Amino acid sequence: MQEKANHLILVYLIWVLFMADIVYKPIGIIHSPFKKPHGTPIQPSAGKNIKGTIEIFPEYAKGLKDLEGFSHIILLFHFHLVKKTKLVAKPFMDDKTRGIFAIRGPSRPNPIGFSIVRLTDIKDNILYIQDLDIIDGTPLLDIKPYVSKMDQREKIKIGWLENNINKLQSSKDDGRFIN
Repeated sequence: MQEKANHLILVYLIWVLFMADIVYKPIGIIHSPFKKPHGTPIQPSAGKNIKGTIEIFPEYAKGLKDLEGFSHIILLFHFHLVKKTKLVAKPFMDDKTRGIFAIRGPSRPNPIGFSIVRLTDIKDNILYIQDLDIIDGTPLLDIKPYVSKMDQREKIKIGWLENNINKLQSSKDDGRFIN
């Protein structure tokens, strides 16, 4: 028991000394037709054909080299409208509350979102994208290429969503996570 307590103390001290101030700087801004959460699709596949752009800040534009060869990209972004963390919340496609790590809601301890979108063009530091579920003005933290042979998995279980996934196309954000 004492060994476990000592280990926890060590882990905590390492965290306090080296990781307590993890800070990310946006690399760009996502622009979309969605000006507020209400009515926004809750996943990219429900935002099919919705167009937007990403403005990459000039100091990061060189990082776009060779990205035009990919049809889809993974966007990591900051849920900038979220004001409170919730460890338990009611997801959009269910009537029961669930643990935040079992849902994709934005009110997380680290409000980081991800979306896989279609990349249709790049002109200078502007990316043209489709299949969008992100609110206008959202800070972009990172971009990664989507590679189906690396990112798809077999024998997937989708937990509580198994009985609710059919609600995806009709579910829209109602603002429940920004208060």
